[in-house]
Amino acid sequence: MDNFNEIDVNATAVDKGNNYDASEIQVLEGLEAVRKRPGMYIGSTGPKGLHHLVYEIVTNSIDEALAGYCKRIDVELLKGDIVKVTDDGRGIPTGIHPKEGISAATVVYTILHAGGKFGGGGYKVAGGLHGVGASVVNALSEWLELTIYDGKHIHFQHFDRGHYSEELKIVGETDRTGTVVMFKADPQIFEQTTEYDYDTLLTMLREQAFLNAGVRIVFTDRRGELDNEVDLCYQGGIREFVTHIHNTRGLEVLSPEVIYVSGMKDDYTAEVAMQYNDSYNELILSFANNVHTPDGGTHETGFKNALTKVINDYGKKFNLLKKDEKLLGDDVREGLTAIVSVKLTNCEFEGQTKGRLGNPEVRPFIEAMVYEKLMNYLEENPAVAKSIFEKSMQAQKAREAAKRARDLTRRKSALDSANLPGKLADCQERDPAQTEIFIVEGDSAGGSAKEGRERKYQAILPLWGKMLNVEKARIDKVYGNEKLTPVVTALGTSIGEDFDISKLRYGKVIIMADADVDGAHIRILFLSFFFRHLHSILLSLFSFVSFRKKPASSALYQ
Repeated sequence: MDNFNEIDVNATAVDKGNNYDASEIQVLEGLEAVRKRPGMYIGSTGPKGLHHLVYEIVTNSIDEALAGYCKRIDVELLKGDIVKVTDDGRGIPTGIHPKEGISAATVVYTILHAGGKFGGGGYKVAGGLHGVGASVVNALSEWLELTIYDGKHIHFQHFDRGHYSEELKIVGETDRTGTVVMFKADPQIFEQTTEYDYDTLLTMLREQAFLNAGVRIVFTDRRGELDNEVDLCYQGGIREFVTHIHNTRGLEVLSPEVIYVSGMKDDYTAEVAMQYNDSYNELILSFANNVHTPDGGTHETGFKNALTKVINDYGKKFNLLKKDEKLLGDDVREGLTAIVSVKLTNCEFEGQTKGRLGNPEVRPFIEAMVYEKLMNYLEENPAVAKSIFEKSMQAQKAREAAKRARDLTRRKSALDSANLPGKLADCQERDPAQTEIFIVEGDSAGGSAKEGRERKYQAILPLWGKMLNVEKARIDKVYGNEKLTPVVTALGTSIGEDFDISKLRYGKVIIMADADVDGAHIRILFLSFFFRHLHSILLSLFSFVSFRKKPASSALYQ
């Protein structure tokens, strides 16, 4: 038996080896703070943070487009995972900064909280508002090269990990304007990978093209033998965004026209494009100054509140709802695809990664604008209003049915002495960090998997046949489903209002299906179920794997 020394678990115990005096206080100079704590500025040093570098540079070019000076942006992925972003804007100012005594362009790329987007003078509307984007990219790059065209001269400066040995200098003459930024992410910072994902960047760039109608973004991947070029330009703006989403997902729309409303007040504007489809899921994408806000914010809240109020008031106005009847937000948003975009001088993002908009004045503005314009639209288009209202009423009935099904499931569970599925071959370990469950196709595969498993931490749950397609079914059909219930029960978290991630019994979920068309279908159905009803599990699982079943003689992980 191993002998281990005991530790003192008292948090207040004195660490006599800890020398804490004035000499231990560190002051991080310039961009050193960024390299020391990169996660504070880009979220992480994984793939998400890596792609955020490109996003920050492109945002600067987009800001030029918002100001009306940029019509084309070229984004290139070069061999060696070098990024090159070119725009035809005005070019970064090259004059000497009155306070710093160096070129303004150098200031932008070497000093935190430096930029032309604080007071609304240089830019009325901008996505980069904290003055850290360009300098952060420079600090986290192995090298960065800045080229500026001001209509007369070509200016150039080279940086190594945020530092420069030569000032910005003139290297030629030109009659064009614009800025070229070329950089290589630093592998010392991005230890996991410095390789950019084409699809991730394409999605981001396409969003920007939709949000800025008429702006051309050309994305070229030059890393392969042949260049892969995509020209992104959408004159219809966010209307085409909604149409693109529906076409991509193969969804049938309830009305042929995308509903579009927009408004302006003081120094901020808003536009909303929305359309209902035949699915049971909502998709709302919100943006502030072209910056995607995945966590929502006041603009998204304002839109949701207005939509719920409009549908309810419309129903009462035309006697489609009883006096005491009321549709909930989830009811009116079922099957909705919507794009909410606001632009204002002073965006209050929560954090440098700008995941949520915090401006309190935006919510009442959006609410009032959407309510007025959408109500007018519905009154002028009664056929569209009818289809939306009927879908909302169906969602209400399904919600009530789901509540009854959920209550019935709760009662059955309370009466059922055997809480776990009968076919589950559970493991001995109870710590989720150490356990994993294999969901296999059929009893035969289940038997083979049981023979090859490690009983201590591997559980086996055999299922037979294809499960419910949750993309085409409301949650009331999920409760009590003979294919889904064993999975939910085995995982322990439940679903819907009863979902509790703390009750998760396994840290890994592995889907083992046959290597044929049916097996592929089963894997997709399972993944769709997890995405729609157990999404938090996908975010919290130690690992989630879907792969083809190997012959019975093969090991589980081969």
